[in-house]
Amino acid sequence: MIICLPLLVVVAAFFLGIFSVEQRANLAHLWDTVIGEYVRHSGILLVGVGFMVVVIGVSTAWLTTACRFPGVRWLRWALLLPLAMPAYITAYTYTGILAFEGPVQTALRSAFGWGFGDYWFPEIRSIGGAVLMLGLVFFPYVYLITRAAFIEQSSAAIEAGRTLGLGPWASFWRIALPMARPAIATGVTLALMETLADYGTVHYFGVTTFTTGIFRTWYGMGDQIGALQLASMLLTFVVVLMVVERISRARSRYHGAGRSSVRARPHVLTGWKAAGAFLACFLPVLFGFLFPAIQLGWWSLERAEIWLQPTFWSLVGNTVLLATIAAFVTVLLALWLCYGKRRSPTRMVRGSVGMATLGYAIPGVVIAVGVMVPLAWLDNRFIDITEFLFGWNPGLILSGTIVALIFAYAVRFLSISIQTVDSGLSQIRHSMDESARVLGLSPREVLKRIHFPLLRTSILTASILVFVDVLKELPATIVLRPFNFNTLAVRAYEMAGDERLADAGPPALMIVLAGLIPVILLSRAMGRRNEAEQAANAAEPKPEDIYEPVKA
Repeated sequence: MIICLPLLVVVAAFFLGIFSVEQRANLAHLWDTVIGEYVRHSGILLVGVGFMVVVIGVSTAWLTTACRFPGVRWLRWALLLPLAMPAYITAYTYTGILAFEGPVQTALRSAFGWGFGDYWFPEIRSIGGAVLMLGLVFFPYVYLITRAAFIEQSSAAIEAGRTLGLGPWASFWRIALPMARPAIATGVTLALMETLADYGTVHYFGVTTFTTGIFRTWYGMGDQIGALQLASMLLTFVVVLMVVERISRARSRYHGAGRSSVRARPHVLTGWKAAGAFLACFLPVLFGFLFPAIQLGWWSLERAEIWLQPTFWSLVGNTVLLATIAAFVTVLLALWLCYGKRRSPTRMVRGSVGMATLGYAIPGVVIAVGVMVPLAWLDNRFIDITEFLFGWNPGLILSGTIVALIFAYAVRFLSISIQTVDSGLSQIRHSMDESARVLGLSPREVLKRIHFPLLRTSILTASILVFVDVLKELPATIVLRPFNFNTLAVRAYEMAGDERLADAGPPALMIVLAGLIPVILLSRAMGRRNEAEQAANAAEPKPEDIYEPVKA
């Protein structure tokens, strides 16, 4: 219930707007002035980003799974690298590259002798640019999930299609793609939820969406109820996407053909086909990770003195402190909830744990608004009590400290920890628990002496994932951070907002370097899994190894 408190506050604000005459008038004013624009821009972002992630993610997943061409082995993990690049940092780097004073337009003016107004160049800081930035960063969600679906597809259907004369293109369209539709829908839903949650990119590009509207209503107008009502509308978008994703997963069994222990023979590409496949997989890595990383590195060299400033390392210390505390608290909560569900798998317990995982699907700005309202109310009530009893004002204890930030991070990222820890617990047989209880161990001792040693890898993985996600979280940190308390993400956002893009380079590069850790771990885990499966398939006896041929 405590974890779901921010969401309950947002839902309560929605009903307050329905039943209150004053708030209905306020909501009507918002609808007449800005909500239509928010809906239109959010819809354009969803359609544009959805199209990009489907085209890039599905095509690269199929090429790296079903085809063999030079460079395919390292492209399989390189296509995950854009996950380490936060969308708002990608937006900053491409603005620096493509702006009027950037290297691209400067080179064009030098080469052709052009001056200001002599040529047309597309404006990167626009809704089209926002679609491009978000699509380049979020396509790995579709790539990762769809490639796993292609790997697990039965080879019998693919081989039957080849027998009937289907080539690689026809096999993809008529066999593989229909079977992978639920996985594609899941990946697209994740990418679209991240699109709705984005604040740094759309704000920097001047695109008005629900996230920017919530900030403007809260800070610019001082209207908390209006901000909560906008948050409830954004929450409605997210719930619709979650429902669509659940429906697609529920129907997944109708599309599957069963997993085969033998992989389908890959299509070996040569010549111009191999070159085309390589470019199709390399260009998303180039534009989604390499170009921004090179630009960040260049800015960091230009501002090398920033790395030596004590204030910069103070930012690093603040960020690491928040991420460490959040990872510890979140993983501890996940371990407690998952072990409680294992011991008492009742419907109520399972439902409570399931509700606790909803936070990851909710934008950080919505959670921040939902956290601020109840904590501020508790602070004010506590101040009233202490002033009445002791004549002393303790100040803001919850809403004005990092307690609010840690609470918001726990709500936002608890789902990651729960899924990782629960996956590790599912690998431990219940018979081990029963044997330990028979030997006289208490439930706490079973967790400490049996489960915890076996869950070390899962706990470490969950801690790293939460740690890095906290490093990249921007909207919740901006809303809830204490006074005069900055992080790397906030400093990069502030420098970019002041058009000091080069000064944003070092903190942004530090975030990206930290974000590479889970990507590398994920790539290695996928590589070990594929190697293990291929070794198992190779070790499986074939019919000709078991039965001797019948001699005439």
